Amino acid sequence: MTLFRAAVVQFEPTPDRPDLNLATVERLARDAVADGARLVVLPEMCLLGYWHLRRQTAERLHQLAEPADGPSISRVSALAAELDAGLGVGFLELADGKLFNAYAVCLPDGSVHVHRKLHAFEHEAIASGSSYTVFATLWGFTAGVLICWDNNLVENVRITALLGATVLIAPHQTGGTNSRSPHGMKPIPLEVWANRKQDPAAVEAAFNGPSGRGWLMRWLPARAHDNGMFVLFSNGVGRDDDELRTGNAMILDPYGRIVAETPVPDEAVVTGDLDLELVPLATGRRWLRGRRPELYGLLTQVMGNELDPRAARFSTEPVAVSGTSAQ
Repeated sequence: MTLFRAAVVQFEPTPDRPDLNLATVERLARDAVADGARLVVLPEMCLLGYWHLRRQTAERLHQLAEPADGPSISRVSALAAELDAGLGVGFLELADGKLFNAYAVCLPDGSVHVHRKLHAFEHEAIASGSSYTVFATLWGFTAGVLICWDNNLVENVRITALLGATVLIAPHQTGGTNSRSPHGMKPIPLEVWANRKQDPAAVEAAFNGPSGRGWLMRWLPARAHDNGMFVLFSNGVGRDDDELRTGNAMILDPYGRIVAETPVPDEAVVTGDLDLELVPLATGRRWLRGRRPELYGLLTQVMGNELDPRAARFSTEPVAVSGTSAQ
């Protein structure tokens, strides 16, 4: 077998304190590398915190943001070189006067690959990215990055696979969200987290239930299986402004099977071995070759009911469903 050891991390960022969060990133990255990991995936926006950003003014967000070659990512890049491992971290990027929910994968050779969330909804001042992020690694495989909601739109994962990625880096801040769908996620009371030491059974049940791991199991394994990719799912855990993130960090193989995960509703590092030889014969890889692109033109046509990511995410109106004749 051709094995590659990776790690996915979950932790609770301190809002607006990149200094403290960088210290946590370094501590957890060192733990992961000590366990043999060559690539360490940390959560979306983990250097700054996440959900509280929606309450900030645009001016404040510009104060908090950094360029991709700023001090925070430069420090992570230096740590990657020191540890001889890849490190992925989420941050608020400032580029050409615009703000992006971004994710930097720093490789030990000094290269930095930055993905900008394609479907950003956190704040009206945060723009959505416009390109996919797929790159060759030093370890003989090609990786792609999609941030949180990017992964929920199936086209993004399929395109990332078609661009050659066999390992998908998938940082999130999810679980316990206030979904408007009647059978979607629902908020978990903040008291569940505050009382986790006194009542560990309650927090475990909540984080593994339909607003946490149960929700992930409805769709996350399908992204891996249907595209023949490893998925490295990292997530926040604990309080995120007025919501709770549920952790559930896990590594999935190209068949959608869980290689490793954490049952701990707390800070955790999950390491697992990726058997890269599974990819060529994975079911999803064979399905990719069975596509009929000439039938899929409708996927790129404007239907007239599209919304920008923010409007789509927060819309309270039911989606009108209308039929159409086959072409």
